[in-house]
Amino acid sequence: MSSEVAYFDHAASSWPKPPEVLQAMQECMLHYSANPGRGSHQMAVKASRVLFETRKHLAKLFKIKNPNDISFALNTTMALNQAIKGFVQAGDHVVCTAVEHNSVRRPLEYLKRTKGISITYVKTNAKGELDIEDVANALTDKTSLLVCSHSSNLLGSILPVEQMGELCRKKGVRFLVDAAQSAGILELDVARMGIDMLAFPGHKGLLGPQGTGGLYIAPELELEPLLHGGTGSQSEAIDQPTVRPDRYESGTQNTVGIAGLNEGVKFILKETVERIHRKEWELTQALMAELQGIDGVELLGPDLGQNRTGIVAFNVNQADSSEVAFILDQSFQIAVRAGYHCTPLAHEMVGTLERGAVRASVGYFTTEDEVRRLVGAVKEIAKHLK
Repeated sequence: MSSEVAYFDHAASSWPKPPEVLQAMQECMLHYSANPGRGSHQMAVKASRVLFETRKHLAKLFKIKNPNDISFALNTTMALNQAIKGFVQAGDHVVCTAVEHNSVRRPLEYLKRTKGISITYVKTNAKGELDIEDVANALTDKTSLLVCSHSSNLLGSILPVEQMGELCRKKGVRFLVDAAQSAGILELDVARMGIDMLAFPGHKGLLGPQGTGGLYIAPELELEPLLHGGTGSQSEAIDQPTVRPDRYESGTQNTVGIAGLNEGVKFILKETVERIHRKEWELTQALMAELQGIDGVELLGPDLGQNRTGIVAFNVNQADSSEVAFILDQSFQIAVRAGYHCTPLAHEMVGTLERGAVRASVGYFTTEDEVRRLVGAVKEIAKHLK
């Protein structure tokens, strides 16, 4: 991709990556790209060490006591499917919010059809803000699981995860958090926040490559594995191993990707999530302040000055969001995302189901010049589409 492109699609995948990520992946491919845990030769041992080192850094970032309670996955979607399908039983009641991604909604609806579970979707307001009392009122004696996005991938709103975790502890309900938009950007402390399962991507805020992610599973929880197969351990047994993380990691792991993820997490630990979030918040505030002054532009999500992640969704006049994104790409070399962002219930709540929304999402390497460039382009588009 040309260096002239202004990239505002970090909520889908962060880009560019820190140089250390690329270097680590090249080092892996050149010197130790063997199967981790599948042999005792030096290359396999080195690969295994890099995987464990990555778990340790992730555990430090998320305040997890035992790194082996983290199992790697290809992405957040796979991690969420493991958590939901591995935990929810026939007849259970599950509560989630109406701003959830399809990676939560579709597995739940599948279990509704196949296992007869019941689901309650708790609505937010039009800004994506959630009332904890509405969550409390949705819980019943049959509720086994509460699922919540830490931050809406459409609105950028930050949900009250810590309050929800406290509520779950009081009610004896397990708590699954989708950290697709918050891992590496917002503080996550699984013990303090009462999180039983945490699904996260490697390729977004953690600054690693695509094809990486993972799931934290509280030590006392036992899930039915999503995949069954070779793990390199207990190979003589007919059943899946019980030891972690092998129980949830069948097949060869993405060693080269995880080597890159390791460097991404190390970068975040060095920079700190507080500094990263502050910079992204300041960029979104600058972007919102300019966009809301453009005639015909409608902003979605929390108001200017309110806390949010680096997502600014908007529409221009009555134009279809895909048309605006196409013009930004083709005429201005600005990369955004348009459409429904895999969260149709959120669009229903904010009234954008017919045309979707343009989503501009910043990252740690986004510059103020790029923000000004996007604002100038939207001004031009709004003037011509008026």
